[in-house]
Amino acid sequence: MTTSREAGDTSWVLDPILEVPHVVAAVLLTRDGLVTGYTDALTQASAERVAAITSTAQAACRTGAAAFADRDRAEVRQVVIESDHGYVLIVPTDHGTCVSAYGDTEVRLDLLAHRVHSQVARLGEKTMAAAPRDADADASA
Repeated sequence: MTTSREAGDTSWVLDPILEVPHVVAAVLLTRDGLVTGYTDALTQASAERVAAITSTAQAACRTGAAAFADRDRAEVRQVVIESDHGYVLIVPTDHGTCVSAYGDTEVRLDLLAHRVHSQVARLGEKTMAAAPRDADADASA
């Protein structure tokens, strides 16, 4: 399986996740639910649906975590959903994106979590290593 390149080449983020045995699909999305990449096991419509649901689930989990801690805010490190069909793992990044991956009932959740968190860290490193935009160029645009 490979990733679709709808909004740029995201294969370097998602392809290693697909190497985990029994992982079926993955989506890279913005925190507000816009798809930036997805694996071939999904159609674009399915990826968009997954992204919208992922964004909503994260928001609900942030709100729930804050409520239980009696705080105004909480950041979520990961969300795991277990169903009779398998597992969904949602991991946000520090820069406003998120990786959501799905494995069937045979997937080893520890391996999936390790790989997704590794890819999220690599994504953060790549974002931090990107050259800063020129302030003069921004002002003239």
